[in-house]
Amino acid sequence: MRRLLQLAAAFLLVTTLAPAQPVKKQKPAPENVEWIWQYTPDDNNKDGRENALLQDDRFRPFLDQFLTTPQTFWGTPVAGHYRSLASTALDHLTVPDKVLADENRYIAISGCVVHFCPSRGLLWIDLNGTHHLVVFSAIDWIKADKPTSDPAAEYTLWVFPNQPLTVATNSPQHLPAALMKAIARWTAQPLAGSGIVQNITHAILVDPDGTPHEVAPSTLGVAPPPALSEPKVKP
Repeated sequence: MRRLLQLAAAFLLVTTLAPAQPVKKQKPAPENVEWIWQYTPDDNNKDGRENALLQDDRFRPFLDQFLTTPQTFWGTPVAGHYRSLASTALDHLTVPDKVLADENRYIAISGCVVHFCPSRGLLWIDLNGTHHLVVFSAIDWIKADKPTSDPAAEYTLWVFPNQPLTVATNSPQHLPAALMKAIARWTAQPLAGSGIVQNITHAILVDPDGTPHEVAPSTLGVAPPPALSEPKVKP
């Protein structure tokens, strides 16, 4: 019995003095997004192939990887938690619109919500570099006294970059000109079937940690819609 106790003590001493094994750090998920390029316009599809892109098995994991910012504008919270930004983006792209390419570097994917296309989404991707800038933007109807069929109905533009960005022109983290160009083109596009350019009166730029910053829509590239028609005066 004494011999067994001595062996046990020796074993404990050896294991205590043994150097601790280093904990292996988990490697970050690779940022391979080049596969999205195949869905941009070609000779047969001038607006790209958004429907095929959404059906690609890599698309939802891509959203989950890059769109992690908390959001509070979309959906009803369950147990105090709102819908994830990845799911929110998917909701706003479900009805396909376009997959456009700019400067052989940027991709802009647009769409809208099923059964309610005034809620529109834009997913913008910079393919350059090793840590890609991915930005999701959404146009959200301000549910006041004006229906979406009224050109004067107001909307909020929400912008969620996966990296900190600012509208300050003297900052190295200023919004890229290519992103503002894509937002300008997208927000100027009239609603399908109505010809109405949405009246975006508010804009929120959200930090990756979920902190919102209200900014002027023009600082994000939004131009005012065409002047609302004056009511005709009967003679």
